[in-house]
Amino acid sequence: MKEIHAVIRPQKLPRLREVLRAVPGFPGMTITKAVGCGATARHAPHTIKEELTDFTDKVRVEIIAPDELVDALVDHIVEVASTGQTGDGLVWVTDIQRAVFIRKTVGSE
Repeated sequence: MKEIHAVIRPQKLPRLREVLRAVPGFPGMTITKAVGCGATARHAPHTIKEELTDFTDKVRVEIIAPDELVDALVDHIVEVASTGQTGDGLVWVTDIQRAVFIRKTVGSE
């Protein structure tokens, strides 16, 4: 199993959700709000106000998926999230040693 992490522009999320849900075996995803800035800026902030507002809104997508789905899911994320501009986001994959679904069965306490 692998964990796919992606940081993308928020406006790309609805289309990404639509595309990923169409993939057979798609396991679902977790979304969190994020803010960030790139390593290189067009200009270095000179005031405290500029330093505090030098962040852009992003969303972080996390997917735990079987190895055989990872390449297809990553390809879809990159295709949907790409605008060709700096700041489109980042996708990376990490190994998962163990994952267990937590669920309550009917009648259990």
